[in-house]
Order: sequence, then C-alpha cells, then structure tokens
Amino acid sequence: MILPAHVYYPPIVRLLKMRADKQLERALKVLGPLEARIMRPVWAGSVPEPFTVRDIQKITPKLAYTTLMTTLSRMAEKGLLTQDRVASQRAFQYRAAGTAADYLATASREHANRMLKQFGDAALAAFAAHLDELPRDQRERLRRAASRE
Repeated sequence: MILPAHVYYPPIVRLLKMRADKQLERALKVLGPLEARIMRPVWAGSVPEPFTVRDIQKITPKLAYTTLMTTLSRMAEKGLLTQDRVASQRAFQYRAAGTAADYLATASREHANRMLKQFGDAALAAFAAHLDELPRDQRERLRRAASRE
C-alpha cells in the first residue's frame, strides 16, 4: 500500500501550504477589494467549479446580483475567470483561469513591462541593483524560474 506524501513528509506539505497561502495573499493584494473578495474563496477551493453568480452571492449575500454579475463578467474579460454560457439558459458559469500563483506571475510580468516602458534602462538598472542585494539562494531560484520561461 502506498501512503500519500503528507504521511511521510508533513513538514514539506506544511511548507507548500504556507507558500500557497502567501501567494494567495500577495495575489489578492493586486486585485481590487471586490475582486479579491470573490477570488479568495475561488482560489482557496471553497467554491466548487464551475460556479454561477448565485454561488458567489451565497458567500457574499450583501452584494446585489447585478453587481456580482457585472463584476464576474469583467473578471472574465480581464482573464481572471473563464466564462461559458449554461446550456439553454441565459446564465453563465465561471471557473478560475488559473491559480493565485499563475495570476501573480502574470500580474508581475505586466507590472515589469509597464515599468520598462515608462522608465526604460533606468528600470533595468534598478532591477539589476536589487538582484545583487538578494541572498544567493533566492538569486538561484530566480535563475531557475527564468530558465523555465
């Protein structure tokens, strides 16, 4: 009988969960307050996918249906969610377009691109200076992450 990894390696599982929690919190800070309020339970898995506006309204009862409908639609336009029409209905169903870590990676790339467009070589110099200040293990993680891109 093969036991799950968490039986053998509970500290590793706790570490991975801690990293996921930290990524979730960082991703939520990039979003607006209403988007974050919706995406927290979606990314945490508290909302079964696919979900509808009514499913989100159950966990945010103080918000109007139309507010949630508009917000979910805009979040789909931004690429946070995917949106599919429910067969033979006017309603849509939604899914997270990716994980909090995926969103964080995309958002950070977009922010870096905006910085480069606005500040040009000065932004690159600032990034390079910051890299020199990082601990060696973090620089190595960055190199590995960059090589996967």
